[in-house]
Amino acid sequence: MRKKGTQEVQSYPQEPFLLSVENILSHLQVSKESGLSSAQAQQNQQKYGQNKLLGEGGAKWYSLLIKQISNAMILVLVLAMALSYGVTDYVEGGVITAVIFLNVIIGFYQEFQAEKKMDALRSLSSPSAAVIRDGNQITIPSAEVVPGDIVSIKTGDTVPADLRMFEVMNLECDEAILTGEALPVAKEVEFEARTGDKADCGLGDRLNMAYSSSTVTKGRGQGIVVYTGMSTAIGGIATSMQGKNRKANRSLSRKKHGPMQPVKGSALRVWDNIGKFLGLTSGTPLQIKLSKLAYVLFGCALLLAIIVFGVNRFNVTNEVAIYAISTGIAIIPESLIAVLTITMVVGMTQMRKRKVVVRQLSALEALGGVTNICSDKTGTLTQGKMVTRKAWIPGVGIYSVENSNEANNPEAGTITLAPAPISRKVVEEQKRAKAEALDKKRSTAGLAFNVPEEKLEKDQHKAESGKAKEEKNVGDSPAMRPELESFLESSALCNLATVRQMREDGQQKWKTTGDPTEIALQVFAHRFGYGKKTLESEKGWKQIMEFPFDSSIKRMSVVYRKEGIADSLIFTKGAVERIIDLCASVGTGEHRQDMTAEVRNTILDQMSLLAEQGLRVLAIARKFTSEEIYEHSDIDRTAIEQDLSLLGLAGLYDPPRLETKEAVKNCTTAGIAVHMLTGDHPSTAAAIAKEVGIIPKNLGVLRADVAAAMVKPASDFDKMSDGEIDALPTLPLVIARCAPDTKVRMIFALHRRKKYCAMTGDGVNDAPSLKRADVGIAMGLNGSDVAKSASDIVLTDDNFASIVNAIEEGRRMFDNIQKFILHLVTSNVGEVILLICGLGFQDRMGFSVFPLSPLQILWINMLTSSFPAFGLGREKASSDIMQRSPHDTKKGVFTWQVITDMMVYGTIMGTCCLMTFVFIVYGPGRDGLGEDCNKSYNDSCDVVFRARAAVFAELTWIILISAWEFKSLRRSMFDLDPNNTTRKFPFFHDVWSNQFLFWAVIIGAVSVFPAVYIPYLNTDVFKHKGITWEWAPAVLCVIVFVGGVEMWKAIKRRTGWFAEEETEGMKKSTPGPTSLRQGFFSFARTLTRSRTEEEDEKKVGVEVEKTERNATTANASHGANLPVTE
Repeated sequence: MRKKGTQEVQSYPQEPFLLSVENILSHLQVSKESGLSSAQAQQNQQKYGQNKLLGEGGAKWYSLLIKQISNAMILVLVLAMALSYGVTDYVEGGVITAVIFLNVIIGFYQEFQAEKKMDALRSLSSPSAAVIRDGNQITIPSAEVVPGDIVSIKTGDTVPADLRMFEVMNLECDEAILTGEALPVAKEVEFEARTGDKADCGLGDRLNMAYSSSTVTKGRGQGIVVYTGMSTAIGGIATSMQGKNRKANRSLSRKKHGPMQPVKGSALRVWDNIGKFLGLTSGTPLQIKLSKLAYVLFGCALLLAIIVFGVNRFNVTNEVAIYAISTGIAIIPESLIAVLTITMVVGMTQMRKRKVVVRQLSALEALGGVTNICSDKTGTLTQGKMVTRKAWIPGVGIYSVENSNEANNPEAGTITLAPAPISRKVVEEQKRAKAEALDKKRSTAGLAFNVPEEKLEKDQHKAESGKAKEEKNVGDSPAMRPELESFLESSALCNLATVRQMREDGQQKWKTTGDPTEIALQVFAHRFGYGKKTLESEKGWKQIMEFPFDSSIKRMSVVYRKEGIADSLIFTKGAVERIIDLCASVGTGEHRQDMTAEVRNTILDQMSLLAEQGLRVLAIARKFTSEEIYEHSDIDRTAIEQDLSLLGLAGLYDPPRLETKEAVKNCTTAGIAVHMLTGDHPSTAAAIAKEVGIIPKNLGVLRADVAAAMVKPASDFDKMSDGEIDALPTLPLVIARCAPDTKVRMIFALHRRKKYCAMTGDGVNDAPSLKRADVGIAMGLNGSDVAKSASDIVLTDDNFASIVNAIEEGRRMFDNIQKFILHLVTSNVGEVILLICGLGFQDRMGFSVFPLSPLQILWINMLTSSFPAFGLGREKASSDIMQRSPHDTKKGVFTWQVITDMMVYGTIMGTCCLMTFVFIVYGPGRDGLGEDCNKSYNDSCDVVFRARAAVFAELTWIILISAWEFKSLRRSMFDLDPNNTTRKFPFFHDVWSNQFLFWAVIIGAVSVFPAVYIPYLNTDVFKHKGITWEWAPAVLCVIVFVGGVEMWKAIKRRTGWFAEEETEGMKKSTPGPTSLRQGFFSFARTLTRSRTEEEDEKKVGVEVEKTERNATTANASHGANLPVTE
């Protein structure tokens, strides 16, 4: 039963793929011949609704605006603004209003541009459908299709609804939009599920069903509409994207959870909504942390206000209220949201230059905490294109395609010919002999070393490459062998694909059409000049008949004739097991031999050896027949598809992207585990995973339970309970035959293990997991609009390696956010200490005299602090940023080191300013706190105003210089670069490296002078006046502050305090979340990687290989297993 939309639910006794056609016809009360009557169609339309996807509606501007206003820091600023206006301080209130407006507008615009999810899903519905009603076939809009309609589909059609097929003729549908499977699915009317459990049979395996929004790539068929609208499979994806995913215990059902559940559930829902509104339960870790910080600071502001009122005996005059506002403003970093938002916008611009589009600003900081990436295979890790990588010709050897960067270009690359392995047994014996020889070379004592299988394969590849290999350029095709010629003729002629070269954008480009499998074979034939068009037009081949591919027998055949040959030729291709059953012989010419049990086993060995390389293997055969076969002859194909001669095996490959393996390595170095979640077959998925380095080729070095958990079919994974999944020693690194629900379940399993995960994908089937992942990463070129809309970031070049750029930028942003938050909040702590101590300075009227006026504080917080904070946000990444584990998302930016630094530096800052104020007020010359000096200037306030000016200048300079100090949390400001070996005093070089920060500090320092000396601005606005000798204590205390900071950093370095929390250049690299070195244990050659690129890669990885060889040898000599931890 499907999820219910706005109309009546569409249900059946069992899933339609488990029911017979007769049962469905009876259930829907429809005739296969005449279809529904007009009255029935109208009735069903009213009963089930229109056949279209119903979303929850587009994003409402007012809801997005409310979301921005409900931001925690914004709410705090709103209250501060209201209080300012309440005491008629319009200048201060106006500035805070401007800050609020700026932040709300930026956030609102970004969110409004991002909300487009359901529009893309609605566009997937097919525009029209051919149905039978009242005995007539008519074409209607697809929205009018109802359950019970008899629908006809043909090649090129988009399936309008979920259909139970009852008639098919070579029907194949591309269901990648639902399953992620690259190859079209052949439909079978007589398909029978092995069990009655739908969990055992995924969408892609239900061969008697055609699904809405999939496309027909071949053949034709008729079916009964069983599901429409939101009840279809793609509707289920839409529902999962828009449905609410409630937390546990939020149900209101008495039946399921007891009589008190409605009360309990309602209370928890209200709590969730309050937390969401306040930003305490939703958002990225940094957003939640900042929300909590805002409310903690707001609570502190209220407490400080109460203290101010209490010191003044709760005689709350305007002067007392102004002092309370000053303390409240002092403790709240007003510019934090503006700095954070603008810094992220700048980071987003930088990401765009690195081929990454950020849809949600918060994703930038979230990327820094990613511990696991769950990636689709087809089109993400691989190119999504089938290529004939190897061809085994009996008696000749194996032809391999090398050095080709264009899968559809038959002119690119080279063909190499090497001897074929005699049998699997011989291959294993050769490996064993090589291992023993290697042991003897490595140890004179004859110790046995556990050499990884991939190392043996690499050595074997080197040895084979050193032998006399026949290598020829593609375009030359010298000395064409008869055996290869026969193989190519059969591959090209038993083929419906086309390969052509056409002029586009002023260049000649190769274009292909047809089934991916046939395209791969046709391109391979074109490499030798044996394309179908060439054979028919230039070499006299003429097609007589075609027996289309039949999924029930897994083969296709064609009948051809050629001038000069008396007999007709039958060319056949198909599944290896099916074809060899029809073969009486193997090979041609002098290599021909009869099919015997031994020969058959040899062929199966060759097939398995190719399959283990991630290749899809097809058999190519032919037969000469003297039987007269004419076009449109009514002849049984089984009668002529007998006594074939096997010409060879073709290994088809979906090549990984060039950058994938290196990207996996970089993820491992950064402490990130990569998981492959794909719709492909388990053996293919495992082979590709080995090639790109996601799993090791030699699983034997792992514990048995760990090795068993590495690769799992989705059917096994889905059957496991959450407890069983959690009990696994490690979550699977490869899940095959993956359905959308499987991917979502994997995300939940990672969350239960306290992992912070990213999901990459390009198809509609990836959208739910993209949405539920902590960071959703979509592909921009080949990705669907739905995937892009569901994601947080989009890769514009579909390059998996761009994820590394995104994570690096995310980590840089996280480090910089930590630095400027420390910078901003430290100044707040210093100001609060100064103002609280200032409560003790009371004038003749008994009112406390503030050492800093409210607008001095606002000037310092909003202008003096903001631009250096922007500069800290533009700091370059540290040298080891991608050589450390992800940061702890629970702690976020507020580590104990940062919190302690805030208190220590804030205390030093506040103490220095307080000393200056006391020295000037009670030191040399006239002293006294005057009268009513908080409100305006008079002759009695001269000393107080001078003291404020000195404190204002001192605090400004301290805050500016602290920005340079906070470029590193542990290293001295005078030696920031740990790699410096040439400069004796690198201070000026280090501060100049960030020119924005440099000029922010210089200009901010100079701006103190006009603020102190400009008439009226100084006395009427800032409530201070020009000074003379008072500059001396201010400068002296600045030097004291720098000395205090340097001393605290030296103590941290000497004692090792907080070293485990270090996030910059002094931190040592740490291994990833598992001890498996993903990306470092694969030696397989990628089809499209050139030899030069591989040689460069070998030079880079030689030290890694040596390290791993030593580690493996040590483990083997001590009988140790390689552990895996999660």
